[in-house]
Amino acid sequence: MDIFTKAEQFKTVDELKEKNLYPYFRALESRQDTEVMMEGKRRIMLGSNNYLGLTTHPEVIEAGMKAYEKLGSGCSGSRFLNGTLQLHLELEQELAAFLRKDAVVTFSTGFQTNLGIISSIVGKDDYVICDKENHASIYDGCKLSYGTMLRYKHNNMEDLEKKLQSVPDKAGILIVTDGVFSMGGDIANLPEIVRLAKKYGARTMVDDAHGLGVVGEGGRGTASYFGLEDEVDIYMGTFSKSLASLGGYMAANETVAKWVRHTSRPFMFSASIPPANCAAALTALRILKTHPELVDRLAALSVYAREGFRKRGVKMRPSTIETTPIIPLYTFDMIRTLTMSKRLYDAGVYVNSVLPPATGPKDCLLRTSYMATHTEALLDEAMDIIQKVLGEKDA
Repeated sequence: MDIFTKAEQFKTVDELKEKNLYPYFRALESRQDTEVMMEGKRRIMLGSNNYLGLTTHPEVIEAGMKAYEKLGSGCSGSRFLNGTLQLHLELEQELAAFLRKDAVVTFSTGFQTNLGIISSIVGKDDYVICDKENHASIYDGCKLSYGTMLRYKHNNMEDLEKKLQSVPDKAGILIVTDGVFSMGGDIANLPEIVRLAKKYGARTMVDDAHGLGVVGEGGRGTASYFGLEDEVDIYMGTFSKSLASLGGYMAANETVAKWVRHTSRPFMFSASIPPANCAAALTALRILKTHPELVDRLAALSVYAREGFRKRGVKMRPSTIETTPIIPLYTFDMIRTLTMSKRLYDAGVYVNSVLPPATGPKDCLLRTSYMATHTEALLDEAMDIIQKVLGEKDA
């Protein structure tokens, strides 16, 4: 069989475009902000991960421009060889201090960070145990490793313990979980995960891509939220969300950091973060450190949105935490989800469609997300539109 047959038989995109329901690759014509111009029309942005609203902050933009002028457009090499800037080291040192860890290693993207950490840490005789709702990059990191992957039911600690009990006594174990789950907006049961890790001699890793700048003391993330900063072995996160740039990081003790720097192929053989992105992330981090009220504002707006949806009778996916800025709205069926997404887009609200395999076939969602720079008035406008569209009888 021709290896391209699968591509030739892939008709889903064409079918959705024929129905005018294809939701992807919408073109922005303005900055990533609370309101955007997208395909010639104003849309209220409820589909961004720009949680602190820093992509338009003057200091962040200025830092990127100055770095571009001083250091050029790229590093043309990996961190391992010619691609380390003093700026990279400053970012790693300041982020490590903020997260209260010995060391930080930066990667070119968040996705690459999970690939690089897991494939380096988990060897062929080791086990990596994952929450079923972990991010796709975690799953791909497990595939890239030579270890055995086990999955436990989402936030189900009894199932996690069963998986731990099934691991051979001499095997190394890494438990990996999202901190704040990217699709559901709920938070990991980190206290119980840490307890079980200690009981069975496992190490823990938290993907805090959606936790940094969102939860914890001053936005320090999920471990800080639970007071477990000294108990979690590895944090990973991204610069593309709260820190308004591009790239990723691992925070751990120096021993683990040194190992990853010298054994992680995605780290060693990828070009380093460009100067402008590095400077933007560092400046955004400094803004976060000096303005922790941004985190409080984001939490307050997230609670405001949840209360607003309840008042309007809009069905949300239940969450274990009210203050995260990810609020999924149930639409259940795939075609209905795509139809609602298109109607909302036409009415001036951008949201993200969450479809299989990210959900079950009848558990499709519209993922809404919020920024500290939204206003209550703008959220009310958006929620009124959502209430009207989701309540239409022919939906």
